[in-house]
Amino acid sequence: MTVHSQRLIIAAIDFLNPAPLMWDFEHEPRASELARRYCIVSSTPAECARQLRAGTADIGLVPVAAYPLLKNAAIIPRCAIASLDEVRSILLVVRRPGGVREVKRVALDTASITSATYTRILFRKLWNNDPEFILHAADLDAMLRIADAALLIGDPALLALEARESRQQQTGERLHYIDLAHEWRAWTNTAWVSAFWAVRRGALHRTGVRPAQIVEDFERSRDSGLDHLGDIVREWSRRIAVPASTIRTYLFDNIHYFLDDVCLDGLNLFYRYAVECGALTRAAALDFL
Repeated sequence: MTVHSQRLIIAAIDFLNPAPLMWDFEHEPRASELARRYCIVSSTPAECARQLRAGTADIGLVPVAAYPLLKNAAIIPRCAIASLDEVRSILLVVRRPGGVREVKRVALDTASITSATYTRILFRKLWNNDPEFILHAADLDAMLRIADAALLIGDPALLALEARESRQQQTGERLHYIDLAHEWRAWTNTAWVSAFWAVRRGALHRTGVRPAQIVEDFERSRDSGLDHLGDIVREWSRRIAVPASTIRTYLFDNIHYFLDDVCLDGLNLFYRYAVECGALTRAAALDFL
């Protein structure tokens, strides 16, 4: 832990979609240099926020719904996990024949904070429905045994889409698979934003790493990752049971890695709607590093 105290501890998410953001941290020629400034621990999206709040991590890929709860945390500008339309990895699976308006209970993936909040917003403000929401580990069959709909995020959502046809052949059940980022874009004409990097300002004093250095490191890593998407496809096709062609489409077409104006518009609307429907107690004042 003495070594860690001299470095910034990064809480990162071991899903496919952040892989381009992490490229330089995990690959040479820059990984060794960055290891002198940063130490990486693997987390779920919800756990990243908890570690940042508890002070056990200094930088986290934070779900946007968790940001209003953080104190003295600044956003690293221009980097995000977002989508401009279909995202594939945020999936609401509905077993009601009439779709979302018939849903009485929704099982929410426990790894999710932000997607759960988007789900509440869409049900209440777009679909005019007020179902019961319960938390459940990401297991589609188990979730649908106790609820009318299940929210899956990240790799479990991608895997559920891949198994869609075989599941129907086995069970005979026709389910609705709804891409929530697409629903959000069609409704608001803004980007769906899942997460961004946030830094505890107190950690900068402890380590002496300059804010400009952090911004440069994370932007360079993202840009390097986007230059190596083909390599990421090859790496991850060995890690998850999803065809390389699907991973390629996901990384090249579905995920947007820039916290730009359309994302900021989406964020502001997300915070406003979340407060209006009671999913969040307060909106966030975005503070950038």
